[in-house]
Amino acid sequence: MTRAFCCWSGGKDSCLACHLAAANGLRVDYLLNMVTEDGKQSWSHGMATEWLRMQSEAIGIPLVQQRTTSAEYEATFKNTLVDMNRDGIAAGVFGDIDFGPHREWIDKVCAASGMTPHLPLWGMDQNEILKSFINLGFETIVVATRADVLDEKWLGRRLDRSFMSDLSELRNVTPCGESGEYHTMVINGPLFRRRMEVIEANKVLRDGHWFLDIVDCVLKPNGR
Repeated sequence: MTRAFCCWSGGKDSCLACHLAAANGLRVDYLLNMVTEDGKQSWSHGMATEWLRMQSEAIGIPLVQQRTTSAEYEATFKNTLVDMNRDGIAAGVFGDIDFGPHREWIDKVCAASGMTPHLPLWGMDQNEILKSFINLGFETIVVATRADVLDEKWLGRRLDRSFMSDLSELRNVTPCGESGEYHTMVINGPLFRRRMEVIEANKVLRDGHWFLDIVDCVLKPNGR
């Protein structure tokens, strides 16, 4: 069985990609998350790193959090992949859907590090991705929005049919938020051994984005 890592943001797309890759025969041994130089936030969604570590614990797949600067991001990412490849990891799983320049970047860094890229969601209809995600039983909440398109009332909302319906009424938002309109954190689902429960959170406006600043979150039995 091919050993793989999953490029991990903590959101719906990377989680669904990880699930589909495992269902298709890859063994995902690591989740990889690039974080700021101070180690406090993820580069992808600005999420506090401690909640990503809790996700890893809830899922049962080790999380590699690699600190880097914006300027050194690509070099650090490549070096991390090279180290993983030496350890027997041969493939990388990515949750990208349709943004061509990032697909080119993925192909480039994987080729430079001996990895085979797998993008299970690539080219899929975004509405079908959301439906599949919901139908599989994943639970996720909105943790960030672009303030110019979605206000703070969307923070904390769960991705369900009602969410899809409300989102479809907005002309300037893609279904999966591929233009950064919103970001999510998965709290339970088929990958999870335990579920995450947010106990306390604040809504914060920062750099043109609304963030759900989680203060307290705990792990509980997921009932599966």
